[in-house]
Formats: sequence, structure tokens, C-alpha cells
Amino acid sequence: MSYQTIESKFIATPEKGEVSSILMRPANAKWLLVLGHGAGTNMRSATLQTIAERLADIDIATFRYQFPYMERGGGGRESEAVALQTVRSAAAAAHEAASDLSILVGGHSYSGRMSSMSAAKEPIEHVKGLVFFAFPLHPSGREGIERAEHLADVTIPMLFLSGTRDKLAVLDLLEPVCEKLGDKATLHLLDTADHGFKVLKRRNTEEDVFVEMTRVLSEWAETLN
Repeated sequence: MSYQTIESKFIATPEKGEVSSILMRPANAKWLLVLGHGAGTNMRSATLQTIAERLADIDIATFRYQFPYMERGGGGRESEAVALQTVRSAAAAAHEAASDLSILVGGHSYSGRMSSMSAAKEPIEHVKGLVFFAFPLHPSGREGIERAEHLADVTIPMLFLSGTRDKLAVLDLLEPVCEKLGDKATLHLLDTADHGFKVLKRRNTEEDVFVEMTRVLSEWAETLN
């Protein structure tokens, strides 16, 4: 599959300055996913690279980006306010880079939660849906649903792609959370996958887990207005 890749920078927040981004656009793209990284990784991680490549295979563009703390090389994360504004800035930059495409926002783990928190505070302009690759419902070993409370304030559809072995989103808690959200939430379970999408040999399908996620995302996106 051929696609165009453009690296650039945009202003995350006035105080934190520029962060890096990668636009990967297939020729026949209709959708653009603004794709953030996990708390301890960056936009060039193997996980995000694979997600972007599998989406490009099915004509979905991606706009990967860094949070300011990772742009500086890691270390301590900045305030929640900075993270939430960075999500909004990334969505705006993505729209500017590909204004003809319909936009989804989300990411792996941390960035997915920051995306939903930002959308819960105020709708993000141009965004039609949120996509969570392993939503971090709770820390490992500290089960709870406090991190899901804001989801009730999100006004656009949400797709949860979650592994059945994810220790940061045990099914006994995640499934009721999604059920309570009603038609706004779609939960797709990835058999034997953990938080980083490693799967077991006894998986109930031969489909690659990244192919499965991107296929489901594409099918879900086509149901959006």
C-alpha cells in the first residue's frame, strides 16, 4: 500500500511550544485518526507505527504526535491541562493538514484517556468520534472506575478496543462502564491480548490483532454520521 508521510511540528500550548507530528496519508483516505502515544512511549513506538501502517493498508490516514514531555525526551509528565490542550492542538493541526478528511481522535492508553477527558470538557472541533486502543480504566492492581466518570460527558461516539488480558481494564469493570454509556460506546474485545496487544497462541482467531483492531475501527467509522 502506498502512502504519503509528512513530518512537521505544531504548537502544543503557548507555554510548552512545538511538538512533532507524522501524517501518514494513503491516496484514497476518507478518515484521519489523530493518534497519541502511551505514557512511557512516543509517536515512533512499534505499537503506534504498526497501528498506523495497518490503518494505511485500509486507506485510513493517521496523524501521530508527541506530548510536550516526550518531545523533551521523557521524564515527568506535565499538568493535565497541558495534556488536554495538546490533544485539541493536535486535532486542529491534523484538520489543517488534511481538511478534506473526517477526523477521529484517540490513542494508545494514556493518550486515549487524555483525548476523552478533553472531549468531555468541551467538544473538540471537527472530531466525529473517539478511539481507545487499550483504555487505561485503572492502574494495574488498583481496580476501580474513577477514570471513567468523565466519559458520561462525552457527546460523540466512542470505540473501545480492549484485550481480554488487559490488567489496566479488567472486563468485570470495563463492560459495565461501556454498557452504562449506551449507544455512545462500542466495546470490541481482543481475545487474549494484554495492554500492549501481546496475544497468546491459544487465541480464538488467526487474524493478526492489529489487523483486527484496524478492521473493526474501519467498520465502526463507517457507521458515524
